[in-house]
Amino acid sequence: MGWEGEKVQRILASWLIGGLVIGMSLLGLRYALPEHNKKKKRPIRVYMDGCFDMMHYGHCNALRQARALGDQLVVGVVSDAEITVNKGPPVTPLKERMIMVSAVKWVDEVIPDAPYAITEDFMRKLFDEYNIDYIIHGDDPCVLPDGSDAYALAKKVGRYKQIKRTEGVSSTDIVGRMLLCLRERSTGDSHNHSSLQRQFSHGHSHKSEDGGSGSGTRISHFLPTSRRIVQFSNSKGPGPDARIIYIDGAFDLFHAGHVEILRLARGLGDFLLVGIHTDQTVSANRGAHRPIMNLHERSLSVLACQYADEVIIGAPREVSKDMITTFNISLVVQGTVAEDNDFQKDKQNPYAIPISLGIFKLLESPLDITTSTIIRRILSNHEAYQKRNERKAEGERRYYEDKTHVSDD
Repeated sequence: MGWEGEKVQRILASWLIGGLVIGMSLLGLRYALPEHNKKKKRPIRVYMDGCFDMMHYGHCNALRQARALGDQLVVGVVSDAEITVNKGPPVTPLKERMIMVSAVKWVDEVIPDAPYAITEDFMRKLFDEYNIDYIIHGDDPCVLPDGSDAYALAKKVGRYKQIKRTEGVSSTDIVGRMLLCLRERSTGDSHNHSSLQRQFSHGHSHKSEDGGSGSGTRISHFLPTSRRIVQFSNSKGPGPDARIIYIDGAFDLFHAGHVEILRLARGLGDFLLVGIHTDQTVSANRGAHRPIMNLHERSLSVLACQYADEVIIGAPREVSKDMITTFNISLVVQGTVAEDNDFQKDKQNPYAIPISLGIFKLLESPLDITTSTIIRRILSNHEAYQKRNERKAEGERRYYEDKTHVSDD
């Protein structure tokens, strides 16, 4: 082979090596560039609003479903004034409702004083300032006083998504349970308290005397399932060296006072275990007309709170040595504001054993609110809340009538 042949071979070899190097480089860029230069995907942000008055597990389940439709959930809490105009006076003021919503484990951000209806200006603010992708609401009607749909604009622009409403509970229903309690107590000769308690606890219906016009009351229709409990539960238990804090109670009509004491308790350790007393225990200690919410309803409300890591459904009144050992409890706590806060005077102090072991602590409650506080608010102005229930029923009736007329056309 002559000099020219060797030269050609060197040139071909250089091209081959160069081609391989370029090919490998391009292959590397193909896989490296998207990871390195690709713009980070923006999280899907969804918005849900509501009054969240007398917040219950139905509200929490709605927020759970809404959060599942995106990566971040922003919640608007309607102002007191807007609720009063559209529905009637709220039972719990905005400050307490903000505490409740902010504590729900599926909520990422809260907007106070949200409007009751999605106006064009507010919708644009949600899209531009809060980077909201979709507005979420349940499949139950949300009607304005004139009978129109509060979410009509969001639906029109194609940025609306719907979730399934949790059957068996509503704020109207809970108010109705307490109004029924008032009627039962004032006409004790027709219905005894034990009968009323069984209705509250076991979900039997109370037939209204007005023929079901909307002002009658229905008792809890909640049917607990293991799937719903799993949906609300945390997936992780305490670590091997976790400091476990235990607090127990009725947690009836779960309110801002409950949330704040759970927050303080959780701050004392690594894992907060919450004992939920049985309906029978609550009834024995607080009267035959209590609890308003049954055991599983109360358990779900506590489980939805970000400060509660686990609950004992049907916890015993007495905190025993065996219970402390079984759950590896490091500290037992109670708040200073509670309906049973005179337990230390009882002959059978339920916390006698943790006290004797030096693992009991009384916490200063941040808010002076109990379940009785909520009940008193309603009973002191029960006529206004009765009218509120009737107004809601009338609005829903008009809404469905309008939909029927549209479908007929």
